[in-house]
Amino acid sequence: MSNEATSKLPTVELGTGGPLVGVQGLGCMGMSEFYGPTDTTEALATLDAALAAGVTLFDTADIYGSGHNEELIGPFVRAHREQVVLATKFAIERRADDPTYRGVRNDPAYIRSAVDASLRRLGVDVIDLYYMHRRDPQVPLAESVGAMAELVTAGKVKHLGLSEVTGAELREAHAVHPIAAVQSEWSLFSRDVERTVVGAAAELGIAFVPYSPLGRGFLTGSFANADQLAADDFRRSMPRFTGPNAAANAALVAPIQQVAEERGVTAAQVALAWVHQQAEVHKLVVVPIPGTRKRTRLAENAAAATLTLTAAELALLEPIGGEVAGNRYADMSFSSAGRE
Repeated sequence: MSNEATSKLPTVELGTGGPLVGVQGLGCMGMSEFYGPTDTTEALATLDAALAAGVTLFDTADIYGSGHNEELIGPFVRAHREQVVLATKFAIERRADDPTYRGVRNDPAYIRSAVDASLRRLGVDVIDLYYMHRRDPQVPLAESVGAMAELVTAGKVKHLGLSEVTGAELREAHAVHPIAAVQSEWSLFSRDVERTVVGAAAELGIAFVPYSPLGRGFLTGSFANADQLAADDFRRSMPRFTGPNAAANAALVAPIQQVAEERGVTAAQVALAWVHQQAEVHKLVVVPIPGTRKRTRLAENAAAATLTLTAAELALLEPIGGEVAGNRYADMSFSSAGRE
């Protein structure tokens, strides 16, 4: 299997005048929660391995582990501050007395308090890329982005990003202050962003940062039904991975596995290579952030950044997205697709 990165990743610019980053980033969420038990020692070693492979964009959020994830990666970020491009997010609110509660806050006062809390947990003076994690349509976008812009003026944030916005929302925000990156789910299993967001990003020179580019692991073939996962794995609540949907979707992985076998690579590498190749297809910068807690998976993922699929292979994979059963989330109201 082709699991080893032979050289450092090529670099690209996040937005016009934005930071240079390795063409593949690292999602750090799973190091704190959501995907079952974590080996902290191995997770921290994975951060070092990522940097050695040329990964420089490290993605976290205040919601991950209710602040734990920012605290976890903080020492690593500080030790390599000149090399690391640090991305974190605000907007999803949790409550200590109700573990299931999720609210969305976009009001300026909340944004100002959230950035200070993130800076404190991370132990840094400035955040390289600060995302609005989710959009609250009840708060005018100009107010929220205006408050974020004030953070840039104050020197607390260098560049702004948005997550799960529509194409129209991205244009509206960019008119208030330049947006460097838009982050949304994008993979062979999740292509709704291609309706409006991808085109808007390409038009405006905004980088696209796909999260869950491996379909939350489903595209790797590592599980075929969420019942096979740990009891506290949040994928158990996701429509695509349970019941009849899971059975139907598992069959869709077959073409990915076919290409992988023919090329002598892994299914994960084929799925990731497809995401990377969307940069050429849609004429924009694409920096996927597959999440992993293991060095072996990190090397496997990084190698996919330079794997080029043929036109025939792309054609074989093309129908998958249109045949997926079930929504990305049980509640799609806070996704871009839910507002389009």
